[in-house]
Amino acid sequence: MQEISVTKNPNPKARPTDAKLGFGKIFTDHMFVMNYTTGQGWHDARIVPYGPISLSPASSCLHYGQTVFEGMKAYYGVDGTIRLFRPDENFKRLNSSNQRLAIPPVDEELCVEAVKKLVEIDKDWVPRWEGTSLYIRPFIVANDDFLGVKAADEYYFIIIISPSGAYYESGLAPVRIYVENQYVRAVRGGTGAAKTGGNYAASLLAQVEAHEQGYSQVLWLDGVERKYIEEVGAMNVFFVVDGQVITPALTGSILPGITRKSSIELLQAWGIPVKERRITAQELAEASDAGKLEEAFGTGTAAVVSPIGELKWGDKVMNIGGGKIGLITQRLYDAMTGIQYGRIPDEHHWTVEVCKG
Repeated sequence: MQEISVTKNPNPKARPTDAKLGFGKIFTDHMFVMNYTTGQGWHDARIVPYGPISLSPASSCLHYGQTVFEGMKAYYGVDGTIRLFRPDENFKRLNSSNQRLAIPPVDEELCVEAVKKLVEIDKDWVPRWEGTSLYIRPFIVANDDFLGVKAADEYYFIIIISPSGAYYESGLAPVRIYVENQYVRAVRGGTGAAKTGGNYAASLLAQVEAHEQGYSQVLWLDGVERKYIEEVGAMNVFFVVDGQVITPALTGSILPGITRKSSIELLQAWGIPVKERRITAQELAEASDAGKLEEAFGTGTAAVVSPIGELKWGDKVMNIGGGKIGLITQRLYDAMTGIQYGRIPDEHHWTVEVCKG
């Protein structure tokens, strides 16, 4: 495993002084950078002062979208220890995205070490207020100075980190979700299971229209039959129907979320029935009419576990849980954040200690 060099920032910035951090708006003093060159592989792993990178106007990532990314967090624990949550899973998924986008694989062990070293250097940026965390964004962009459609010969791998508050300003209050009928995010065989920028660009117009109608996020249907529930733009989704937890199966067009996986493993450990299968919007509407749609929630790194209080599908509005967080949703949120912040024992060995704050 190659060594990671460190160049300290000679002009450190002022740290935030309160919990009003927003999400993804503030960045720390340092970032990790590594280059790839065909014939040389990944090289020159380094931590350097945070700042602009150099790209040619002809850089292939700008024209053809060959880029992938990840999202993870570091948490300041109740015992003063800074922890990561399942970082190995993030870099396994990054390599899965790399494979789909024809990007050379990265050394997953080196990536975890890079994150740990970067967070330790900028440990004073890890926020200590309730519900806050240090968001970590690894990403790879193609960097060929060439206007031609092909897998690039040069890449940047960069990690930037950002002290962040709650993803939703409403915190843990149930969110309103708009079920998208017109536009398509992904289809099987496409890039839906990869974490790549094009998937998110394709979702923006629907997101704008949902916001104009007062909804927080878009819930996507499958791109072929346009009836099966897939995922929300920033989250996987779960439904509690007549006592059983259901989440859409990973059919190739849905991002395999790490919080999703962790939620399933927790539910199974608790003996709560959970089923991964295809589920239609019509089935949810019928369950709602019958009083059997008991809870709905999203899971993701940014929001952790987010209760859903309303779904709008065409003219059908489904109110869920009477505007309150459900028992299963609350239990998952408490368990997940309890493990992340060190409030409860990590019986699943999911956390990785970085250092003392």
